[in-house]
Amino acid sequence: MNLRSRLTQLIASQSLKKKWAISSATVIFLSFTAMSIILYIALGGWLYQQEELEVNRSMRDLTTFFESQGSYLTVQDIQENTGLLTSIVDKDQTVRLLNSEGIELLKINNTSTFTVFDEFDLPSNGYILNTSDSTAISAIGHVQFGRFTGYVQLEHPLQAFQSIKTYILIAMMLFGICALLLSGWIGYLLATYLLKPLQELKMTMDDVAAHGFNKELAISYNAKDEIGELVFVYESMMSKLKSSFEQQQQFMADASHELRTPIQVVEGHLSLLNRWGKNDPKILEESLGISLREVKQMKMLIDEMLELARGEQIEDRPPTNIIKHTKEIIEELMQVHPKARIEHIIPPDDEIEVLISSISYQQIIRNILTNAILYSKEQAFISISYERTIEKVVVHVKDQGIGIAPEHVSKIFNRFYRVDSARSRNLGGSGLGLSIVKMLIENAGGSIQITSKEEIGSTFSIILPLTK
Repeated sequence: MNLRSRLTQLIASQSLKKKWAISSATVIFLSFTAMSIILYIALGGWLYQQEELEVNRSMRDLTTFFESQGSYLTVQDIQENTGLLTSIVDKDQTVRLLNSEGIELLKINNTSTFTVFDEFDLPSNGYILNTSDSTAISAIGHVQFGRFTGYVQLEHPLQAFQSIKTYILIAMMLFGICALLLSGWIGYLLATYLLKPLQELKMTMDDVAAHGFNKELAISYNAKDEIGELVFVYESMMSKLKSSFEQQQQFMADASHELRTPIQVVEGHLSLLNRWGKNDPKILEESLGISLREVKQMKMLIDEMLELARGEQIEDRPPTNIIKHTKEIIEELMQVHPKARIEHIIPPDDEIEVLISSISYQQIIRNILTNAILYSKEQAFISISYERTIEKVVVHVKDQGIGIAPEHVSKIFNRFYRVDSARSRNLGGSGLGLSIVKMLIENAGGSIQITSKEEIGSTFSIILPLTK
């Protein structure tokens, strides 16, 4: 594994706060370093330019001095009176006067050593600068006064310039280190503050993993930013999971309760037959009949539970002509309940296409009509009508049965809920039929409403979306 892979793994293994702190410190440090390099180069160039200007000033003053002294000035006069030259040049600069053969005749401020004199390609007037040496700037030019013709050479040391650059570099390095540490510390504090809701989110998740949904799922973060959206989505998701978990727990408890009764009945009759009833034909026939009835009810209950579990997944909804399938279900139920009267009021167009599968719609109508027939007073009379708008259709199923008390109306779509447990059990009901109806309707994008009065009857209104 190469160094890059190890570094990547090391960074990936760190906490988000450390990554944030390291990232912010790195970005700030690199930005500061880039600006410092640019500033260092620019400042160094400006300082070097100032040093060149100082050399040019001194050389101009020297040449002007020699040219202004007239034709009677001699080298001996200059050697005897160097004070004026000393006042012209800087104390750190060294100046010497050379004859035409390059022999040194006079030196002012012996602070620097000169390079060996060589012939220079000098202009006829003025002087030239030599900036190739990093330790000093040299200047040399022709000079003529009286009968003397020679050269004047100036050496300008760069120790002060180098010292200033070194000082600036050290200061920038120290500032860079301080900026790195300060930005890392500030980044860590900001990360701790900004990631606090995520830490609370993690702790809440840990509580849920350890204790389930017993604790309140609340995070105190109200900002409308990305973390706030994440917290909102999490709370919404956990609320749905909690509701689903509670429904599952209730479902298992109710299913266990519903299955326990027929199992106990079958077990009791089988024990009766095993002890002494198998020799009595009358008891044998009665016990077997009751056992078969309870087994049939258990089978129906299990089928409904499986149907309910399968139906909770939204399936593709091809268009269905609900009038056609309503006719088929009416014909089917009339074979089973020939005494029932079902009035089917068909609209003029005779076709209403709805976004629902034919199987789902048949199960919806079958359940509602079966309930209407079973819970009628004597002879069942049921009316089916349609109310159509631009976007939806409402199927009204009205009966003249025993009706439902107001306190039960809002609960009849709950799983395993029965208005009258004893009567419902005698009629074979499990309390799952209407919950399956509601689930299938909602999966199709519709809804169901009910109005009912005791001893008068009930009206179920199925609202379904039409095809475009």
